Amino acid sequence: MGILKTMGKDPSGERLKKIEGSSNYRDGIFQNVSETLVMTGRGDFFKALRKFLTKPKTVIPPGSLPSVKTNLKNLPDGNPVLVWFGHSSYLIKINGKHILVDPVFSGYASPFKMKSAKSFDGSNVYSVDDMPDIDILLITHDHYDHLDYTTVKKLDKKTKHIITSLGVGSHLEYWGFDSNKVTELDWHNSTEKIEGIKFTAAPARHFSGRSFKRAKTLWSSFILKTKDFSMYLGADSGYDTHFKEIGEKHGPFDLAILESGQYNEMWKPIHMMPEETVQASLDLKAKTLLPVHWAKFSLSLHPWNEPIERLIKKAEELKVEITTPMIGEPIIIGEKCPNKLWWRDVK
Repeated sequence: MGILKTMGKDPSGERLKKIEGSSNYRDGIFQNVSETLVMTGRGDFFKALRKFLTKPKTVIPPGSLPSVKTNLKNLPDGNPVLVWFGHSSYLIKINGKHILVDPVFSGYASPFKMKSAKSFDGSNVYSVDDMPDIDILLITHDHYDHLDYTTVKKLDKKTKHIITSLGVGSHLEYWGFDSNKVTELDWHNSTEKIEGIKFTAAPARHFSGRSFKRAKTLWSSFILKTKDFSMYLGADSGYDTHFKEIGEKHGPFDLAILESGQYNEMWKPIHMMPEETVQASLDLKAKTLLPVHWAKFSLSLHPWNEPIERLIKKAEELKVEITTPMIGEPIIIGEKCPNKLWWRDVK
C-alpha cells in the first residue's frame, strides 16, 4: 500500500459536475455557511508546527486507558444502543440494524505511522474483526482521523451501504469500492437506505482534504431519525449558528454526539472549545450530550483529559445531562446512561 493511494483522489468527471451544482460550492471549493479561517490571526502554520514539534508530555495519558470489551455482534434489541471506540468512532444498533460511524482501527490518525498520530495505549482495543455485519457505514468527511483507508478497506466486504458527504465517494471509488453502494449527500439532503431509518446531511463548520488541496469534498454533520428516536451525529465543527438552526428544524434530539477535543485558539473556527460544545447541545435541544473527539489521539496541544474536565464543569453550570462511557461501554438511548469519571483513575 503506497502513501499516495491512501490520500485518495479528488472528484472529477460527472461527480465534479454534480458538485459544481451545489449551492455550497463556490470558487472551486466547498464553503462554510459563515466565513471561516482554518487558522486565525492568533497563529500561523509555522507557529503551529513549532508547537507540535515540542508538545508537552501531558497531551498523552500517563497510563493505559480502561475499556470494556463488549460483544458487538450480540447487542441487545429494543432501544438504540451505542458503543464508543474513542475519538469519533462509534457503533449504533437501531431497529435491529448496525450503523458504524467514522471508524479508525488502524492505530493511527495519519497515513504515516508517526508517534504524534498514534492511538493512546488502551484505546485501540477494537478491530474490524470485532464488528458485526454493517448495514450503514457513515463517513462524515475525509480527514484521516475520520476516513481511515486501512479500516474501510477491511470493512468493505461486511458493509452493505455507505453514506457520506458529497464528493467523498471519489476516494472510495478510487480505492475499489462499488460506487452503487455509496450514497453522497449535500447539506439538507436525505436518504432512507433502510426503511424506517432516515439520514439527513446538515452543515458543520469545518473543512476537508487529504492532501494540500482543501475543500474539494464536503464535510457534514448528520441527523439520524426513526419513528421513535432522533440523534445528532455531529462530526467536526467550530461553533456557529447552524446548531441552533438544526435544533429548531430537526430537534429535539434524544442524543447529541459532539466533538469536544483537539481544539486550540489558533484553529477555534473549525474546532469547538468544550464550553461551546455544551452550548451547542442546548442549541440542538438535546436531552443528553455524548462528548467525542477525545481519548484516542493527540491532535492538538492541550492535556489529553482537559476537554472532558472543562466540558463537565460547563455542563454542571448549564445543567446539561452528559454521558461519559469508557471505550466499549454500551449506552442505551432512553435509559440512564453511563456517567463515570474513569479518566481520573488513569495513572
